[in-house]
Amino acid sequence: MQAMIHQASPTKDFMPKNQTRTEGNDDQGFWAMASMSAAENKFPDPPSDQPQWLAVTQAVFNQYVLRWEPGQCQGGMRWQIFQFNNGWNYKNSISNGCFFNIAARLHRYTGNQTYADWATKVFEWHQTIKLITPDFAVHDGITIDPDGTCQRIDFLEWTYNSGIFLQGAAAMYNATGDAKWKTAVDGLLKHATSKFFKDGVVYEQFCEDNKLCNNDQQSFKGYLLRWMASTTQLAPYTYSIIKPMLEKSAAAAASVCTGSSPPPKYKGNPGTACGFSWMPAGTFDDKVAVGSMMNALDAIMYNLVGKAAAPVTAKAGGTSKGDPNAGSSGTADPTALKPLTTADKAGAGIITVLFIIGALGGTAFMVLEFR
Repeated sequence: MQAMIHQASPTKDFMPKNQTRTEGNDDQGFWAMASMSAAENKFPDPPSDQPQWLAVTQAVFNQYVLRWEPGQCQGGMRWQIFQFNNGWNYKNSISNGCFFNIAARLHRYTGNQTYADWATKVFEWHQTIKLITPDFAVHDGITIDPDGTCQRIDFLEWTYNSGIFLQGAAAMYNATGDAKWKTAVDGLLKHATSKFFKDGVVYEQFCEDNKLCNNDQQSFKGYLLRWMASTTQLAPYTYSIIKPMLEKSAAAAASVCTGSSPPPKYKGNPGTACGFSWMPAGTFDDKVAVGSMMNALDAIMYNLVGKAAAPVTAKAGGTSKGDPNAGSSGTADPTALKPLTTADKAGAGIITVLFIIGALGGTAFMVLEFR
Protein backbone atom coordinates (compact mmCIF):
# COMPACT_ATOMS: atom_id res chain seq x y z
CA MET A 1 0.00 0.00 0.00
CA GLN A 2 2.78 2.43 0.91
CA ALA A 3 4.44 2.10 -2.49
CA MET A 4 1.17 2.61 -4.35
CA ILE A 5 0.27 5.69 -2.32
CA HIS A 6 3.74 7.13 -2.84
CA GLN A 7 3.54 6.68 -6.60
CA ALA A 8 0.04 8.14 -6.67
CA SER A 9 1.77 11.33 -5.45
CA PRO A 10 0.18 14.43 -3.90
CA THR A 11 -1.49 15.08 -7.27
CA LYS A 12 -3.27 11.71 -6.93
CA ASP A 13 -2.77 10.73 -10.57
CA PHE A 14 0.37 8.57 -10.65
CA MET A 15 2.50 11.47 -11.83
CA PRO A 16 5.09 11.54 -9.00
CA LYS A 17 8.05 13.91 -9.03
CA ASN A 18 10.49 10.99 -9.13
CA GLN A 19 9.08 9.75 -12.46
CA THR A 20 7.01 12.40 -14.25
CA ARG A 21 9.73 13.85 -16.47
CA THR A 22 10.32 10.49 -18.19
CA GLU A 23 6.89 8.92 -17.65
CA GLY A 24 4.94 7.65 -20.63
CA ASN A 25 1.23 6.98 -20.98
CA ASP A 26 1.90 3.26 -20.66
CA ASP A 27 3.87 3.75 -17.43
CA GLN A 28 1.06 5.76 -15.89
CA GLY A 29 -1.45 3.22 -17.17
CA PHE A 30 0.21 0.25 -15.48
CA TRP A 31 0.00 2.02 -12.12
CA ALA A 32 -3.65 2.85 -12.82
CA MET A 33 -4.42 -0.78 -13.68
CA ALA A 34 -2.80 -1.79 -10.40
CA SER A 35 -5.03 0.62 -8.48
CA MET A 36 -8.05 -0.64 -10.42
CA SER A 37 -7.14 -4.18 -9.39
CA ALA A 38 -6.90 -3.00 -5.78
CA ALA A 39 -10.45 -1.64 -5.99
CA GLU A 40 -11.80 -4.74 -7.77
CA ASN A 41 -10.18 -7.17 -5.35
CA LYS A 42 -10.99 -5.24 -2.16
CA PHE A 43 -7.42 -4.53 -1.23
CA PRO A 44 -7.58 -2.54 2.02
CA ASP A 45 -8.55 1.06 1.37
CA PRO A 46 -5.96 3.71 2.27
CA PRO A 47 -6.71 6.18 5.09
CA SER A 48 -9.31 8.74 4.06
CA ASP A 49 -6.72 11.51 3.73
CA GLN A 50 -4.73 9.48 1.21
CA PRO A 51 -5.34 8.73 -2.50
CA GLN A 52 -8.12 6.17 -3.00
CA TRP A 53 -7.83 3.29 -5.48
CA LEU A 54 -10.87 4.10 -7.57
CA ALA A 55 -10.30 7.86 -7.55
CA VAL A 56 -6.70 7.67 -8.78
CA THR A 57 -7.76 5.32 -11.57
CA GLN A 58 -10.44 7.80 -12.57
CA ALA A 59 -7.81 10.57 -12.52
CA VAL A 60 -5.67 8.71 -15.04
CA PHE A 61 -8.72 8.03 -17.22
CA ASN A 62 -9.60 11.74 -17.25
CA GLN A 63 -6.05 12.68 -18.19
CA TYR A 64 -6.13 10.14 -21.00
CA VAL A 65 -9.28 11.79 -22.34
CA LEU A 66 -7.44 15.13 -22.39
CA ARG A 67 -4.54 13.54 -24.30
CA TRP A 68 -6.71 11.99 -27.02
CA GLU A 69 -5.77 13.52 -30.38
CA PRO A 70 -8.45 13.31 -33.08
CA GLY A 71 -6.32 15.47 -35.39
CA GLN A 72 -3.46 12.98 -35.63
CA CYS A 73 -4.07 9.46 -36.98
CA GLN A 74 -7.83 9.97 -36.55
CA GLY A 75 -7.47 9.67 -32.79
CA GLY A 76 -5.42 7.84 -30.22
CA MET A 77 -2.92 8.88 -27.58
CA ARG A 78 0.78 9.28 -28.10
CA TRP A 79 3.17 6.91 -26.39
CA GLN A 80 4.80 9.76 -24.49
CA ILE A 81 3.15 12.38 -22.34
CA PHE A 82 5.76 15.06 -23.04
CA GLN A 83 7.25 15.89 -26.41
CA PHE A 84 10.85 16.01 -25.20
CA ASN A 85 10.82 12.24 -24.62
CA ASN A 86 11.76 9.71 -27.28
CA GLY A 87 8.62 8.19 -28.79
CA TRP A 88 6.52 11.37 -28.84
CA ASN A 89 5.68 10.78 -32.51
CA TYR A 90 4.42 7.24 -31.92
CA LYS A 91 0.93 6.07 -31.00
CA ASN A 92 1.30 2.60 -29.59
CA SER A 93 -1.11 -0.14 -28.69
CA ILE A 94 0.05 -0.58 -25.12
CA SER A 95 -0.60 3.06 -24.15
CA ASN A 96 -3.99 3.08 -25.85
CA GLY A 97 -4.58 -0.43 -24.57
CA CYS A 98 -4.16 0.95 -21.05
CA PHE A 99 -6.82 3.54 -21.91
CA PHE A 100 -9.19 0.87 -23.22
CA ASN A 101 -8.54 -1.50 -20.33
CA ILE A 102 -9.04 1.16 -17.66
CA ALA A 103 -12.18 2.54 -19.32
CA ALA A 104 -13.70 -0.93 -19.66
CA ARG A 105 -13.02 -1.87 -16.06
CA LEU A 106 -14.21 1.50 -14.74
CA HIS A 107 -17.47 0.96 -16.63
CA ARG A 108 -17.88 -2.48 -15.13
CA TYR A 109 -17.09 -1.22 -11.63
CA THR A 110 -19.14 2.00 -11.64
CA GLY A 111 -21.78 1.45 -14.31
CA ASN A 112 -21.00 4.90 -15.73
CA GLN A 113 -21.80 4.91 -19.46
CA THR A 114 -19.09 7.49 -20.22
CA TYR A 115 -16.45 4.87 -19.53
CA ALA A 116 -18.17 2.39 -21.84
CA ASP A 117 -18.36 5.00 -24.59
CA TRP A 118 -14.65 5.68 -24.35
CA ALA A 119 -13.76 1.98 -24.23
CA THR A 120 -15.73 1.48 -27.43
CA LYS A 121 -14.14 4.54 -29.02
CA VAL A 122 -10.59 3.41 -28.27
CA PHE A 123 -11.22 -0.15 -29.44
CA GLU A 124 -12.89 0.95 -32.68
CA TRP A 125 -10.07 3.42 -33.32
CA HIS A 126 -7.61 0.53 -33.20
CA GLN A 127 -9.71 -1.33 -35.72
CA THR A 128 -10.10 1.69 -38.00
CA ILE A 129 -6.39 2.48 -38.01
CA LYS A 130 -5.66 -1.25 -38.52
CA LEU A 131 -3.73 -1.74 -35.30
CA ILE A 132 -6.27 -4.47 -34.54
CA THR A 133 -6.86 -6.63 -37.60
CA PRO A 134 -10.01 -8.54 -38.60
CA ASP A 135 -8.46 -11.70 -37.14
CA PHE A 136 -7.62 -9.80 -33.92
CA ALA A 137 -3.88 -9.51 -34.25
CA VAL A 138 -2.74 -6.46 -32.29
CA HIS A 139 0.10 -4.55 -33.95
CA ASP A 140 2.51 -2.52 -31.87
CA GLY A 141 1.79 1.03 -33.05
CA ILE A 142 1.81 3.69 -35.74
CA THR A 143 4.21 6.58 -36.43
CA ILE A 144 3.13 10.19 -36.93
CA ASP A 145 5.20 11.42 -39.88
CA PRO A 146 6.47 15.02 -40.12
CA ASP A 147 3.70 15.87 -42.59
CA GLY A 148 1.10 14.73 -40.07
CA THR A 149 0.11 11.55 -41.90
CA CYS A 150 0.05 8.13 -40.27
CA GLN A 151 1.05 5.54 -42.85
CA ARG A 152 3.72 3.51 -41.08
CA ILE A 153 2.42 0.71 -38.88
CA ASP A 154 4.82 -1.32 -36.78
CA PHE A 155 3.49 -4.83 -37.38
CA LEU A 156 5.31 -6.45 -34.47
CA GLU A 157 3.09 -8.41 -32.11
CA TRP A 158 3.77 -8.71 -28.40
CA THR A 159 2.04 -10.86 -25.81
CA TYR A 160 1.01 -7.98 -23.59
CA ASN A 161 -0.73 -6.05 -26.36
CA SER A 162 -3.06 -8.98 -26.99
CA GLY A 163 -3.52 -9.53 -23.27
CA ILE A 164 -4.47 -5.99 -22.34
CA PHE A 165 -7.20 -5.88 -24.98
CA LEU A 166 -8.39 -9.38 -24.06
CA GLN A 167 -9.02 -8.47 -20.43
CA GLY A 168 -10.65 -5.17 -21.40
CA ALA A 169 -12.96 -6.88 -23.88
CA ALA A 170 -13.86 -9.47 -21.24
CA ALA A 171 -14.72 -6.68 -18.80
CA MET A 172 -16.97 -5.06 -21.40
CA TYR A 173 -18.65 -8.38 -22.16
CA ASN A 174 -19.16 -9.02 -18.46
CA ALA A 175 -20.72 -5.59 -17.97
CA THR A 176 -22.88 -5.45 -21.10
CA GLY A 177 -23.47 -8.97 -22.40
CA ASP A 178 -23.07 -7.46 -25.86
CA ALA A 179 -22.27 -10.00 -28.59
CA LYS A 180 -19.76 -7.54 -30.04
CA TRP A 181 -17.55 -7.95 -27.00
CA LYS A 182 -17.89 -11.73 -26.96
CA THR A 183 -16.68 -11.73 -30.56
CA ALA A 184 -13.71 -9.63 -29.47
CA VAL A 185 -12.93 -11.94 -26.54
CA ASP A 186 -13.13 -15.01 -28.75
CA GLY A 187 -11.04 -13.46 -31.51
CA LEU A 188 -8.33 -12.06 -29.25
CA LEU A 189 -8.08 -15.30 -27.31
CA LYS A 190 -7.92 -17.44 -30.44
CA HIS A 191 -5.21 -15.30 -31.97
CA ALA A 192 -3.18 -15.11 -28.76
CA THR A 193 -3.38 -18.87 -28.33
CA SER A 194 -2.09 -19.54 -31.84
CA LYS A 195 0.54 -16.78 -31.84
CA PHE A 196 2.05 -16.88 -28.37
CA PHE A 197 1.80 -20.50 -27.22
CA LYS A 198 3.88 -23.46 -28.25
CA ASP A 199 2.65 -26.84 -27.02
CA GLY A 200 0.52 -24.97 -24.50
CA VAL A 201 3.40 -22.92 -23.07
CA VAL A 202 3.51 -19.15 -23.46
CA TYR A 203 6.50 -17.56 -25.16
CA GLU A 204 7.47 -14.20 -26.68
CA GLN A 205 7.42 -15.29 -30.29
CA PHE A 206 9.30 -12.35 -31.81
CA CYS A 207 12.44 -12.37 -29.67
CA GLU A 208 12.55 -15.36 -27.34
CA ASP A 209 13.83 -18.03 -29.73
CA ASN A 210 16.62 -15.79 -31.03
CA LYS A 211 17.46 -14.55 -27.51
CA LEU A 212 16.98 -10.88 -28.42
CA CYS A 213 14.34 -9.83 -25.87
CA ASN A 214 15.35 -6.76 -23.87
CA ASN A 215 14.55 -6.28 -20.19
CA ASP A 216 11.10 -4.81 -20.84
CA GLN A 217 10.17 -7.50 -23.35
CA GLN A 218 11.19 -10.20 -20.90
CA SER A 219 8.25 -9.22 -18.68
CA PHE A 220 5.51 -9.18 -21.32
CA LYS A 221 4.36 -12.79 -21.31
CA GLY A 222 3.63 -12.70 -17.59
CA TYR A 223 1.14 -9.90 -18.19
CA LEU A 224 -0.62 -12.01 -20.82
CA LEU A 225 -1.02 -14.87 -18.33
CA ARG A 226 -2.36 -12.45 -15.71
CA TRP A 227 -4.95 -11.02 -18.08
CA MET A 228 -5.92 -14.45 -19.38
CA ALA A 229 -6.57 -15.59 -15.82
CA SER A 230 -8.73 -12.51 -15.25
CA THR A 231 -10.61 -13.27 -18.45
CA THR A 232 -11.71 -16.62 -17.00
CA GLN A 233 -13.47 -14.71 -14.22
CA LEU A 234 -15.05 -12.08 -16.44
CA ALA A 235 -16.03 -14.50 -19.21
CA PRO A 236 -16.25 -17.87 -17.41
CA TYR A 237 -16.90 -19.82 -20.62
CA THR A 238 -13.21 -19.27 -21.46
CA TYR A 239 -12.00 -21.16 -18.38
CA SER A 240 -11.80 -24.54 -20.11
CA ILE A 241 -9.71 -22.99 -22.89
CA ILE A 242 -7.36 -20.91 -20.76
CA LYS A 243 -6.77 -23.07 -17.67
CA PRO A 244 -4.80 -25.83 -19.48
CA MET A 245 -2.44 -23.18 -20.87
CA LEU A 246 -1.96 -21.68 -17.42
CA GLU A 247 -1.17 -25.14 -16.04
CA LYS A 248 1.32 -26.05 -18.76
CA SER A 249 3.00 -22.66 -18.56
CA ALA A 250 3.30 -22.94 -14.78
CA ALA A 251 4.89 -26.38 -14.99
CA ALA A 252 7.32 -25.16 -17.63
CA ALA A 253 8.20 -22.07 -15.60
CA ALA A 254 8.80 -24.07 -12.44
CA SER A 255 11.08 -26.44 -14.33
CA VAL A 256 13.55 -23.64 -15.10
CA CYS A 257 13.56 -22.02 -11.64
CA THR A 258 16.71 -23.96 -10.85
CA GLY A 259 19.47 -21.49 -11.58
CA SER A 260 22.13 -19.73 -9.59
CA SER A 261 23.56 -16.42 -10.69
CA PRO A 262 26.03 -14.37 -8.66
CA PRO A 263 24.96 -10.99 -7.25
CA PRO A 264 23.95 -8.42 -8.25
CA LYS A 265 22.14 -10.38 -10.94
CA TYR A 266 20.37 -12.61 -8.44
CA LYS A 267 20.47 -12.37 -4.67
CA GLY A 268 18.12 -15.22 -3.83
CA ASN A 269 18.94 -18.70 -2.64
CA PRO A 270 21.09 -20.76 -5.03
CA GLY A 271 19.05 -23.00 -7.27
CA THR A 272 15.93 -20.83 -7.21
CA ALA A 273 16.60 -18.29 -9.98
CA CYS A 274 14.02 -18.46 -12.76
CA GLY A 275 15.11 -18.22 -16.38
CA PHE A 276 13.26 -16.26 -19.03
CA SER A 277 12.64 -19.00 -21.58
CA TRP A 278 10.62 -21.98 -20.39
CA MET A 279 11.42 -24.18 -23.36
CA PRO A 280 12.88 -26.72 -23.42
CA ALA A 281 11.60 -27.65 -20.00
CA GLY A 282 14.21 -27.96 -17.30
CA THR A 283 16.79 -25.80 -19.09
CA PHE A 284 17.91 -22.71 -17.17
CA ASP A 285 19.00 -20.02 -19.66
CA ASP A 286 20.73 -17.69 -17.16
CA LYS A 287 18.39 -14.83 -18.18
CA VAL A 288 17.68 -13.71 -14.64
CA ALA A 289 15.98 -10.35 -14.21
CA VAL A 290 12.91 -8.81 -12.63
CA GLY A 291 10.84 -9.76 -15.67
CA SER A 292 11.76 -13.43 -15.64
CA MET A 293 11.03 -13.75 -11.93
CA MET A 294 7.70 -11.92 -12.31
CA ASN A 295 6.73 -14.18 -15.21
CA ALA A 296 7.33 -17.33 -13.20
CA LEU A 297 5.36 -15.95 -10.26
CA ASP A 298 2.48 -15.01 -12.58
CA ALA A 299 2.46 -18.42 -14.23
CA ILE A 300 2.27 -20.30 -10.94
CA MET A 301 0.11 -17.90 -8.92
CA TYR A 302 -2.62 -17.42 -11.51
CA ASN A 303 -3.35 -21.12 -11.57
CA LEU A 304 -5.23 -20.37 -8.34
CA VAL A 305 -7.73 -18.25 -10.25
CA GLY A 306 -10.42 -20.93 -9.97
CA LYS A 307 -10.37 -20.51 -6.18
CA ALA A 308 -10.35 -16.71 -6.22
CA ALA A 309 -13.38 -14.49 -5.83
CA ALA A 310 -14.50 -12.62 -8.92
CA PRO A 311 -13.68 -8.90 -9.05
CA VAL A 312 -16.27 -6.81 -7.25
CA THR A 313 -18.15 -3.71 -8.41
CA ALA A 314 -19.33 -0.59 -6.62
CA LYS A 315 -22.79 -2.12 -6.26
CA ALA A 316 -21.61 -5.60 -5.34
CA GLY A 317 -19.02 -5.60 -2.59
CA GLY A 318 -16.77 -2.72 -3.62
CA THR A 319 -15.65 -0.22 -0.97
CA SER A 320 -13.19 2.04 -2.77
CA LYS A 321 -14.23 5.69 -2.97
CA GLY A 322 -14.24 7.41 -6.35
CA ASP A 323 -14.00 10.91 -7.75
CA PRO A 324 -15.30 11.18 -11.33
CA ASN A 325 -13.64 14.59 -11.73
CA ALA A 326 -10.21 13.57 -10.46
CA GLY A 327 -7.32 14.54 -12.70
CA SER A 328 -9.54 16.51 -15.07
CA SER A 329 -7.42 19.64 -14.73
CA GLY A 330 -4.81 17.98 -16.92
CA THR A 331 -1.14 17.20 -16.53
CA ALA A 332 1.26 20.01 -15.74
CA ASP A 333 4.42 20.37 -17.78
CA PRO A 334 7.26 19.26 -15.47
CA THR A 335 9.48 21.94 -17.01
CA ALA A 336 7.04 24.73 -16.11
CA LEU A 337 7.93 27.06 -13.24
CA LYS A 338 5.64 27.42 -10.25
CA PRO A 339 4.13 30.87 -9.52
CA LEU A 340 6.28 32.92 -7.16
CA THR A 341 5.02 33.37 -3.60
CA THR A 342 5.83 36.22 -1.20
CA ALA A 343 8.22 33.91 0.62
CA ASP A 344 9.93 33.02 -2.67
CA LYS A 345 10.40 36.70 -3.50
CA ALA A 346 11.73 37.52 -0.04
CA GLY A 347 14.14 34.61 -0.18
CA ALA A 348 15.31 35.63 -3.63
CA GLY A 349 15.91 39.18 -2.39
CA ILE A 350 18.04 37.96 0.51
CA ILE A 351 20.08 35.69 -1.76
CA THR A 352 20.58 38.56 -4.22
CA VAL A 353 21.85 40.87 -1.46
CA LEU A 354 24.20 38.19 -0.16
CA PHE A 355 25.47 37.55 -3.68
CA ILE A 356 26.17 41.26 -4.23
CA ILE A 357 27.94 41.56 -0.87
CA GLY A 358 30.03 38.51 -1.72
CA ALA A 359 30.90 39.86 -5.15
CA LEU A 360 31.88 43.29 -3.78
CA GLY A 361 33.86 41.71 -0.98
CA GLY A 362 35.73 39.48 -3.39
CA THR A 363 36.49 42.41 -5.68
CA ALA A 364 37.78 44.50 -2.77
CA PHE A 365 39.99 41.64 -1.62
CA MET A 366 41.57 41.27 -5.06
CA VAL A 367 42.16 45.03 -5.38
CA LEU A 368 43.86 45.16 -1.98
CA GLU A 369 45.82 41.96 -2.66
CA PHE A 370 47.44 43.26 -5.84
CA ARG A 371 48.07 46.90 -4.88
